[in-house]
Amino acid sequence: MEPREIRIGHSPDPDDAFMFYALAEHKIDTRGYEFEHILQDIQTLNERCTRGELHISAISIHAYAYVMEQYALLPCGASMGDGYGPMVVAKWREGLSAMPSDDELRTWLRGRMIAVPGAMTSAYLALRLFLGNEFDCVQAPFDQIFDLVASGGAKAGLIIHEGQLTYAAEGFVKILDLGDWWLRRTGLPLPLGGNVIRKDIPPAERSVIAAIIAESIRYGLDHRAEAVEHSMPLARGMDIPMADKFIGMYVNDYTLDYGDTGRRAIHEFLARAHEAGIIPAPVELEFVAPGV
Repeated sequence: MEPREIRIGHSPDPDDAFMFYALAEHKIDTRGYEFEHILQDIQTLNERCTRGELHISAISIHAYAYVMEQYALLPCGASMGDGYGPMVVAKWREGLSAMPSDDELRTWLRGRMIAVPGAMTSAYLALRLFLGNEFDCVQAPFDQIFDLVASGGAKAGLIIHEGQLTYAAEGFVKILDLGDWWLRRTGLPLPLGGNVIRKDIPPAERSVIAAIIAESIRYGLDHRAEAVEHSMPLARGMDIPMADKFIGMYVNDYTLDYGDTGRRAIHEFLARAHEAGIIPAPVELEFVAPGV
């Protein structure tokens, strides 16, 4: 048959590059599909999914609430923060005690402008669940947040991606780790990102594509050194050991399959978002049946 072209969107960061290494470098059998890789920041991908522009895309779990009529979740490709996750950083911790309570942190943060990486990111949703709606924020691309805080355009920044490991070297201090807070509150990992596939693709094909992507992730895990090397052009400010550490945080067993814990985490995250009035409707999770 003629190859079928599939547009697949993912972020220009090392964990996504690691996941899709085998696809990008033609290391696995793609079963007649040709994958066009589209690299854009996660907020842009979220917005494109609201318009149904991509066959498959990385997406913020928060954004799934707005695209669930058009897309189903793939069972693989998850980015879960298991006791760690997006952080709020600042130049100084003035006014905070050495071991601040959550209430002290809320008071401190509500008095400051916070730079955030996008209204549909899971990081922003987690921050809203922590703070409520009583805080000031300004949106900026994720890779401009350090500069915005350093220049005084914001007093604190909500950081994602590699910034979670490089913030200290950039001259910032950690105020809050939202993944740690979520684990303490729920006992669950914080669901940050996943992969979705358009529902107008027939169910049997969705399952085959899910199997191909799972094979790509597994190939990277089985050929770790070469997959990490492939990701290095996108490892902003990181050497190989640090990039490998970052990849290990977000490409792991949850990435191969959410499992019961990962699915419960998504349900809890979005249910709390609806209860708080942040997302407009309850979310019914629809996962693609895994293929072989």
